[in-house]
Amino acid sequence: MSLDALTYRIALASVRGMNVDLAQKLFDVIADERTFFEMTEKELRDITGSRSKVYEDSYRHEQLAKARDEAEFVKQKNIRVLYFTQPDYPTRLLEAPDAPILLYISGEADLNATHIVSVVGTRHATPYGQRFTEQLIADLAEAIPGIMVVSGLAYGIDIAAHRACLRHHVPTVAVMAQGLNHIYPAQHRADAVAIVKQGGAIVTDYTSADRLHRGNFLARNRIIAALADCTVVAESAAAGGALVTASLAASYNRDVFALPGRTSDEFSTGCNRLIKSNRAALITSAADLLDAMQWEARSSQPKQMELFADFTELEQSVVNTLRDNPDIHTNELAARLALPVYRVMSTLMDLESRNVVISLPGSRFALA
Repeated sequence: MSLDALTYRIALASVRGMNVDLAQKLFDVIADERTFFEMTEKELRDITGSRSKVYEDSYRHEQLAKARDEAEFVKQKNIRVLYFTQPDYPTRLLEAPDAPILLYISGEADLNATHIVSVVGTRHATPYGQRFTEQLIADLAEAIPGIMVVSGLAYGIDIAAHRACLRHHVPTVAVMAQGLNHIYPAQHRADAVAIVKQGGAIVTDYTSADRLHRGNFLARNRIIAALADCTVVAESAAAGGALVTASLAASYNRDVFALPGRTSDEFSTGCNRLIKSNRAALITSAADLLDAMQWEARSSQPKQMELFADFTELEQSVVNTLRDNPDIHTNELAARLALPVYRVMSTLMDLESRNVVISLPGSRFALA
């Protein structure tokens, strides 16, 4: 694609309120993107019958100038751009009338993969939600080769889902609420790099010049919901972005699943309400999702239980202590083993890299 053509596409995508539905209607009356910016304000108002400010000459010229800078940024950073008329633009996303007409992508993930699941939830994930997310993705990886998982790179369930995908070699897509010139939150920058390196992608519809503000996060949820065949809400309080994503997914005729929890648990309230109101199907395992979606799992031979894992004496002591004391804090674990914290942490990191343990919020660990 020429830089000139890219510039006009970026400029049109930056027009306030532009989406797939509006762009399709616009191209019913004008020839192409360049025409939109070369026509006079009067010509556009006459042909569309609209008095919208986006047709003002000054506004369109401003968007075009910004787009030239963004096109240069895209070329310099080797960012992949998908436009809604291109064959490799996500077909699922085209089904959403409010989908963006252009995506900026870092990474080579196939956004038209055969099976795609969105996993979302609270930023305040509990060990219960963390364990469920880990097991769900581990089992989906085993059952459906090539499955892809979408989430939002946020704290809590989002990052738990991405990290589980990295551990189980599942391509994962992180949809961001800002341009690709920086990662938010910054603490997840290393995860973003790993996602791209392992065949996933970082995706956004925002330019590098767009400012990050609160509304962006709710807006990006439509992409998380529409990119996938179904959405799983692992944990949610009575209100939150995960519930918005679930509502959007339902509006796009996607299946929605929610993990139930105790009525006294704050971060199960939203999930329990989704299930109670029949806005989500109850899910407790990957098998529930596979049955509901009618996805055929890969047949596999039963795995024989490994009686004697290849652990060092210290590793075995850590595993035994975690088995008897789930969700234990690192300091308490070190005290029980009568060892320095740094030695215990080093051992935990080794065990985590082998998928024996998982890290939980608050410097706590549990068996995977």
